[in-house]
Amino acid sequence: MYWYSKYLSVFEKPVEDVPDSVIREIRKKFEKFESKEDPVASISIIAQNEEDHIISCLWSLADNLCDYPIEFLAIDNHSTDRTGEIMKSSGLKYFYEEKKSIGYARQLGLTHSRGKYHLCIDGDTMYPPHFIQTFIENLKIPGIIAISSFWSFVPDKNHSYTSIKIYDFLRDIHLRILFVKRPELVIRSMTFGFDTKRGKEIGFKTNIKRGEDCSMAMGLKQYGGIKLLTGRKTRVVTCLRTLNSDGSLWKNFYLKTKKALKGFKKYFTEKNEYKDLEDNIIK
Repeated sequence: MYWYSKYLSVFEKPVEDVPDSVIREIRKKFEKFESKEDPVASISIIAQNEEDHIISCLWSLADNLCDYPIEFLAIDNHSTDRTGEIMKSSGLKYFYEEKKSIGYARQLGLTHSRGKYHLCIDGDTMYPPHFIQTFIENLKIPGIIAISSFWSFVPDKNHSYTSIKIYDFLRDIHLRILFVKRPELVIRSMTFGFDTKRGKEIGFKTNIKRGEDCSMAMGLKQYGGIKLLTGRKTRVVTCLRTLNSDGSLWKNFYLKTKKALKGFKKYFTEKNEYKDLEDNIIK
């Protein structure tokens, strides 16, 4: 049995099919994290129209085992479904971001962050029980300014567990190689933690559709090292939305391999600045 099997009972299920007892359990478990002490870390959860995923995400976070005082921030990025309602029902500190942009949502969470460290969470992802604790412990290592970790996809009727594992294995090799010279390109904001003070000095880019995580990582590099966590304690599982957008699993792999080979120089050179492509700028 996988650690996330419990949460699959509500993953991608209609809200009305989720028992009220699950919502009550989530709310009660989040109460254990409430503390009058200054939080060591702020956990910022962003979501836009994720009513079919947000409950499994919150449930996994509520089950996390952490010895440090932490705070959770729920950021609703202009959802038009019941995402905001679910976030509020969980009892978390809730914020609504009117502007539709991942960057704006990330920045709102960072602005209200009180912890020494800031962890970015995506509402369509599930997190293993030691995720938060492990991230904090690694961020406390002298010289480390930011960390990220690997992720896997949740198998479905069109993607078997075996095919997903093969895809993950090959992608992980690629990311390990890329990380040596371009760690900022390996960062994924669903598994991204960094020093809050430095992060606030840099800020998330809000005028781009994607890449706000890469931009933040680029700014943080001047203050310390970026670490990639590859163990099971921090490997999250997420929905197949990004894979399905490119068609089949292997079509996705083919497109990514083709793109990687075209820009092979990035595996051997460092870079200190990236230009925003015109089609990535929010008009």
